[in-house]
Amino acid sequence: GFIGSHLCESLLRSGNEVVCVDNFATGRLANIGHLFDYPGFELIEHDIVEPLPAFPAFDRIYHLASPASPPGYRVLQIETMRVNSEGTRQLLEVAEANGARFLYASTSEAYGDPLEHPQREDYRGNVSSTGPRSMYDESKRYGEALTFAFLRTRDVDARVVRIFNTYGPRSDPHDGRMVPNFFTQAMTGQPLTIYGDGSQTRSLCYVSDTVAGLIRAMEQPAARGEVINIGNPDERTVYEYADAILTITGSASTTIFTEPAVGDDPQRRRPDISKARALLGWEPRVSLDEGLRQTYEWFLTELSLVNERDT
Repeated sequence: GFIGSHLCESLLRSGNEVVCVDNFATGRLANIGHLFDYPGFELIEHDIVEPLPAFPAFDRIYHLASPASPPGYRVLQIETMRVNSEGTRQLLEVAEANGARFLYASTSEAYGDPLEHPQREDYRGNVSSTGPRSMYDESKRYGEALTFAFLRTRDVDARVVRIFNTYGPRSDPHDGRMVPNFFTQAMTGQPLTIYGDGSQTRSLCYVSDTVAGLIRAMEQPAARGEVINIGNPDERTVYEYADAILTITGSASTTIFTEPAVGDDPQRRRPDISKARALLGWEPRVSLDEGLRQTYEWFLTELSLVNERDT
């Protein structure tokens, strides 16, 4: 996956041994190809809802397995619900058996279309249990509840991180989310597709900042039993992001407006990161301009390789 590949790389660079488990339902092998150069890296291709293979003893378990984009979880609805329920249970049992710390990567979508702004961890959300995003939103909420059940009844050293919109290199050009869509469309001369009127807001966090937050949450003993927002509180409209990407790419693409591909689209999204600042000493460091430029450099190479393969 996108965030997972950066997490693996960061952990390896710090001298850790890393076992990456992925079934590549939505992930890409190319994202981790360079990691095989590290002697401490091992890939196990496996679906964590199936009986698990024999693992080595783990000290830390990061559970990031799940489709995370609307096109992904709309196609893989049952699979998304199973990986956040059955898959979560199995990994929690591994953590229990190993005495390992466990981090469950949840999502800002746990807040649904929020009635509270910005979103604090104690906000319980405005989520539909049967809506077009429910397979993702509700399965993530279930995964959170299961994580805390294991913490309370089996003393698993667990924490939950709610990840807000993250962008950067290695995101799939066909992912369907805002930043990959805008870059791919701008760089191929297509109109930028804005769902709704563009006034809805998002808060984008560069991937290196998100990964740093995940590691801090895992390594901070006081994070045990906590839910922590990891995201960038720099809130902007979707239209502003489209304009920024057109400027960076120098594209002459126009913008078009259409209905959301998936209903229940949140109208506002901004994390309150007071807890992350106080508990983890963490806050994002990469500015939007710097992050978008680094992402643009990656898309220049990625789209060139795609064109070469297509021809």
